[in-house]
Amino acid sequence: MSEGFAVKHDEDACLFETVHDGHRGILTYLLDTEASPPLMTIDHTGVPPAVRGLGMAAALVAAAFEVAGRRGWRVRPACSYAAAWAHRHAAVAGLLA
Repeated sequence: MSEGFAVKHDEDACLFETVHDGHRGILTYLLDTEASPPLMTIDHTGVPPAVRGLGMAAALVAAAFEVAGRRGWRVRPACSYAAAWAHRHAAVAGLLA
């Protein structure tokens, strides 16, 4: 579901990242482990202008939702891009908080 990009998840930093042609895209989140089930709040998705439109941001958000689904987390897409992506992908509706 990472849409053609190799996305790495740094759980300690609450960060997903991918690099394309030397350009780094990131997605950051906050994780509330006190919530039941745990709640991932996606607070930022950033892609350099030189690689916008290639699907990098979509790959980052897809990877975040994939991890959340596997771990039983709910997701709050506070970032406008992540919210728009989730709206376009009905398959993740059950994960939304």
